[in-house]
Amino acid sequence: LLALFGMALFTLLILGGNRSIDGQPSPIQQAKLNTQGGGSSGAVLTGHAIAPKLGNATAKAELGRAAWKVLHTTFARFPEKPTEEEKEALRSYVHLFQRLYPCGECAEHFGKVLAKYPPQVSSRSAAAMWGCMVHNVVNKRLKKPEFNCENIGDAYDCGCGPDD
Repeated sequence: LLALFGMALFTLLILGGNRSIDGQPSPIQQAKLNTQGGGSSGAVLTGHAIAPKLGNATAKAELGRAAWKVLHTTFARFPEKPTEEEKEALRSYVHLFQRLYPCGECAEHFGKVLAKYPPQVSSRSAAAMWGCMVHNVVNKRLKKPEFNCENIGDAYDCGCGPDD
């Protein structure tokens, strides 16, 4: 379910993120305007976590594994030479993913990680290594073993086949 939600949100950002409806700026354009023009300081992308705390430890662990799979697979499929729009789409996706994450407590913690280590979107390699690094920051906080980031490409192979 989380994977479907993540892919739907990603598709929405990629396909509709730069379109306007009835002359209104897209959500990405609105966020840029807010951060540049003294609006709401980019609250759309960097506001508080929306969901409440998730009390079920089993559900929280399953959600975490699924979420990291979606994120790492997304980074592994990101273009090696992205356009500025693609970079902004991934940056926005990561921030919205954090805000909308179903475990509010986890989302708040990850928001602090994002504030300290903003998403790296200059290339597929940069995104994948950044994703591994922040995953290890979370693992350290949860007292879990760190992952060797040199093997990140092998660990999250989506089975999608070669790029076209």
